[in-house]
Amino acid sequence: MLLSVTTGLVDAVSVLGLGKVFTANMTGNIVFLGFAVAGAPGFDAGHCFLAITAFLVGAALGGRVGKAHVGRSLRRWLLTSALIETVLLWLGAAFAVGLNRASAPSEPDVYAVIALTALAMGYRNATIRQLKVPDLTTTVLTLTLTGLAADSGLAGGGSPNRARRLGAVAAIFAGAALGALLIIHAGLAIPLALCGGLVLAGTFACVAHPAAAMPAHG
Repeated sequence: MLLSVTTGLVDAVSVLGLGKVFTANMTGNIVFLGFAVAGAPGFDAGHCFLAITAFLVGAALGGRVGKAHVGRSLRRWLLTSALIETVLLWLGAAFAVGLNRASAPSEPDVYAVIALTALAMGYRNATIRQLKVPDLTTTVLTLTLTGLAADSGLAGGGSPNRARRLGAVAAIFAGAALGALLIIHAGLAIPLALCGGLVLAGTFACVAHPAAAMPAHG
């Protein structure tokens, strides 16, 4: 759930602070790229393409690290992944210092923040995918909302995982709202720094559980 909160924070930074680009949500980013290619005003194809490319690189790295930890303790894998993601997010925060929505941003810094946050989110998605936690992708909600409706009592279902699904929706919503407030009042660096802190806090809480000593599975 904490990781889901960070998705809202990252998307707030990318969409509100870096222009119309997503670095966590690639569905929206593909749509934005289509708009940019068609010549719609306000969309930058370079930003979108960079985000997609960095996301894919991060996902490939996440897959590689996950496979390298098969048979080792889940705790070691999660801590390694959390540290990689946190370093990327905090580096993004460092480049975001001084970027201001009200002034013309430095283009190299914008590209750096897009690349670093997309790398982190790609890595995250690959890790979560390998963990196979139902209804907690931490970055997208389309299938989660579909499951809420399609499996509900109104549809003749038993509403499995309803609390988890609602929690995921609430977490990303809360992250987006908090991210918007922080950007308006404190700039872009603070939300990204907070993201890294939440990733570490959530992971340390997770690995404290005895089950984290079990071997990771591929």
